[in-house]
Amino acid sequence: MLGGINNALFLKSFSGFLVVAVLAIILRWAFSNNKSLIERPKKIGSDDEYGLLKVAHSPKNHIEGEMLRQKLLSVGIKATLSQTKSGPKILVFEKDLKIAKATIESK
Repeated sequence: MLGGINNALFLKSFSGFLVVAVLAIILRWAFSNNKSLIERPKKIGSDDEYGLLKVAHSPKNHIEGEMLRQKLLSVGIKATLSQTKSGPKILVFEKDLKIAKATIESK
């Protein structure tokens, strides 16, 4: 006991603050939404790596692809223009595939 202070009680209460601080740091790291300032490089996949999206058309370049995508959007079909390993592709959901192909072919 130094100077009339109970050192054991002081160290126990101080260690409690340290434990709470460590838990706060761990929880902040675990529940962060990982906002990195450096953008990760985009992964280019093959045609079958896009889950529920199916290939509706294979345009020659991105300009033609964007024009066709805008055409599909004006009809009410959600479409995505994506770069795949085999070139640009217009991807739509499987339920809209037949309508999208018919819309694209009816230039």
